[in-house]
Amino acid sequence: MASSGKKKTTMAKLMRESKLREKRLDKQARKDARKLAAGNGSDWLADAPNPMGGESAQPDAAQPDLDAGADLDAVVQAPVDA
Repeated sequence: MASSGKKKTTMAKLMRESKLREKRLDKQARKDARKLAAGNGSDWLADAPNPMGGESAQPDAAQPDLDAGADLDAVVQAPVDA
């Protein structure tokens, strides 16, 4: 039996749940990207930036010019719920 009293969920709990949902969406997006890269036969890890040097893992890899007015919002896609 549900009580008709005041909602007792704290903001801290709501924030934890929100962060957890966001973390799960990010994880699913990474998983989908890995599947897509595996299907294309590309080496997604080699194209990733080097965390120590800030450059590509491959020294001769071409880097896109981000100052050329590229629309980065078009690249980001919302995950599709199945």
